[in-house]
Amino acid sequence: MIIGTAGHIDHGKTTLTRALTGVDTDRLKEEKARGISIELGYAYAPLAGGESLGVIDVPGHEKFIRTMAAGVTGIDAALLVIAADDGIMPQTREHLAILRLLGVRRGAVALTKIDRADAQQVARVEADIRALLATTDFADAAIFRTNATDADDAGVGALRVHLAQLAATLPASDDRRLFRLGVDRVFTLAGQGTIVTGTALAGTVRVGDTVTLAPNGQQARVRSIHAQNHASEAGRAGQRLALNLGGVAKEDIARGTWVVAPQLAECSQRIEAELTLMPDCGLTLKPWSPLHVHLGAAHHTANVVLLDGESLAPGQTGRVQLVLDAPVHAVPGDRFVIRNAQATATVGGGMVLDPFGPARKRRSSARLAWLAALAAFVEQGDTGALLAHSALGLRLSALVRLSQLPPSLIATPPGAVSVALAGGDALLIGADQVQALEARILAALAQFHERAPDDAGPELWRLKRIVAPEMEDRLWSRLTEQLLADGRIAQRGRSLHLPQHSVELSADEQALAAPLLAALLAGRYDPPWVRDLARTHAMPEADVRRLLRKLARSDELSQIVPDLFYHPQPLAELAHLLAALPEAQAAAFRDATGLGRKRSIQIMEFFNRVGYTRRVGNIHMVRPGTAWSYSGS
Repeated sequence: MIIGTAGHIDHGKTTLTRALTGVDTDRLKEEKARGISIELGYAYAPLAGGESLGVIDVPGHEKFIRTMAAGVTGIDAALLVIAADDGIMPQTREHLAILRLLGVRRGAVALTKIDRADAQQVARVEADIRALLATTDFADAAIFRTNATDADDAGVGALRVHLAQLAATLPASDDRRLFRLGVDRVFTLAGQGTIVTGTALAGTVRVGDTVTLAPNGQQARVRSIHAQNHASEAGRAGQRLALNLGGVAKEDIARGTWVVAPQLAECSQRIEAELTLMPDCGLTLKPWSPLHVHLGAAHHTANVVLLDGESLAPGQTGRVQLVLDAPVHAVPGDRFVIRNAQATATVGGGMVLDPFGPARKRRSSARLAWLAALAAFVEQGDTGALLAHSALGLRLSALVRLSQLPPSLIATPPGAVSVALAGGDALLIGADQVQALEARILAALAQFHERAPDDAGPELWRLKRIVAPEMEDRLWSRLTEQLLADGRIAQRGRSLHLPQHSVELSADEQALAAPLLAALLAGRYDPPWVRDLARTHAMPEADVRRLLRKLARSDELSQIVPDLFYHPQPLAELAHLLAALPEAQAAAFRDATGLGRKRSIQIMEFFNRVGYTRRVGNIHMVRPGTAWSYSGS
């Protein structure tokens, strides 16, 4: 069990820690000279069954609240220390508020320095403590009267027994999750290298594992581990760990850095959260209000974007987006504390919902429903709620980051579809969402036919831009392939259409079109323009243009630019030429086709427009899973 002290300066936290563990946690020369704690201190005491009690001793001075918040992140229980002669003081209240905001629900109270107060004073302070804790989760916490300077103090002995009993009642840690540790100290040891310490919040780490530093993204190898102050081959959630990391320097790491499994390394500068302001904070948040944020062992400044209203008053809870000064690592359910813009007072705290907030459409109904689903997910762990609010599916890698579970342990609801993506990732989408997308495709085609009854229908990738341009390409391919296989849509050439829709030329139009089609086929890669066809075949230019456009709408021709049409056979050959190029740039395509640069660019831009290729810099890349087909009929 990890327990963290809390309380006002000079109330005896360090002395009590030494009495419980035998360890003096004030290790700095300045701390010993001034008689106060400045940095976090760490001590351990053995428990039954080979386990150990870890104590994090935090500084009590108001100037070191940042250090205190870093120390109590991830603790199992709190030891609230209050001196009998002073009673409840400002940092007593602030430390208690921070414990509550960070979700610490277990603990005990040590009433210290009872040798400096008479019985009446001790009773009065105990009554004040009960009143202070009455509305908190610590209302029933045991209070121990202690004199830590007495080696045989009965109160210290009783407190030690109580903490051992408390440790025995802790729920087992969840070792299924991926590893996370927030660094609260970093140093070097001669002959060993870089050492980081912190409390493991999730998962297990073993000697030889590769871990990632977040947010800088550097990878490191775990050379050795000390767990609860003992050498070990592995460390697990709930333990204080010291990790010897290879491949990184001390200068690469600071308090607030995270050591995580590589799957959790992605960070964001925008986190969306449920935020509560303390009733007595004296602060009303408005759009873009500045704050200090303490998340894990990290300290950041941030501006607030309100998602539920135009202000957040003392005592209220609302959803917000925190736009931070730098990217941070977080997962849903992480607790944090906020202080005012001057960093002089703790004003509230909250829980992370989405650690990857968007820059736009933050207050849309779909976005707010997604945050509600995440809140339910934190409580219940049901991935079905997340998929139900992911209209275009959810990447497996994103679900890993949200759940902290490896892919093999993520349970998906019945009927969910998995679509393989590049790089070994996958897209998960619920059965209801698949049906909804299929309905959107059919509705889009019906609307297209209503607007353009003489058009055969949009080609595959144009239809995607109409239905859902942000959809994953592989999901789009799977949906349309299934609709084609089921006969709910049909394809003519490259055009998709509803089965009942058709575009036919009259007998007279077919007679006029035949020589024009033959001339375009004969023109190969450089076919005649509309004006040339009109002159050659003694037809009005407007009639030729109208007829060729109708042929293009029925997918028997393709219009590259106004008045320039290509027969599907040579166009298919051009598509295959482009696909065969190592790097499809304009110059390479020009040389392969023998066309001029201008015409080559026009054709390549046509392929981009219809979704066969996409431009990346100066290169035109064929979209994955896309092929240009021509039947020759």
